[in-house]
Amino acid sequence: MSIYPQLFLTFFKIGLFSFGGGYAMLPLIQKEIVAANGWLTLSQFIDVVAISQVTPGPIAINAATFVGYKMGGVLGSLAATIGVVTPSLLVVLTLTLLFLKYNSLNQVQAAFTGIRPAVVALIAAATWGILPSSLPFASSWVIAAAAFFAIRRLHLDPIVTLLIAAALGAIIYS
Repeated sequence: MSIYPQLFLTFFKIGLFSFGGGYAMLPLIQKEIVAANGWLTLSQFIDVVAISQVTPGPIAINAATFVGYKMGGVLGSLAATIGVVTPSLLVVLTLTLLFLKYNSLNQVQAAFTGIRPAVVALIAAATWGILPSSLPFASSWVIAAAAFFAIRRLHLDPIVTLLIAAALGAIIYS
């Protein structure tokens, strides 16, 4: 089998059977990339994870792009990346179509009324989990409070707020 379909199918499987986000996907990615196909050594795989942490985008997409490029150049990169995003795309499209068709039903509206508070709880739990490492200094709390105020009260653009916070961080912590 040519490398392109193999890359697509391998990363399609990773995208299809990986739940819980990037870190939860790592064991499956490692199994497929290092153990099953031998496309990377364990050391190279660790490097891919490190690179994925400092580049924008999800780990699975970054890994697919990197491994695909290593194995088949630009076309390999495209095959692997399309493979890993296709399952999510199909699920989202299906759910969108179902939502558009059935969103007027009382049961669907009631389900979303129940889901909304759970989503808020998930976001709050994630926020609570990262607070200690994200705000280690009193000055960090001041920057966080100022950013919150700037976004909520002054309606400052979030990107501008991030740039100002980065500048403050460079000044305060350098």
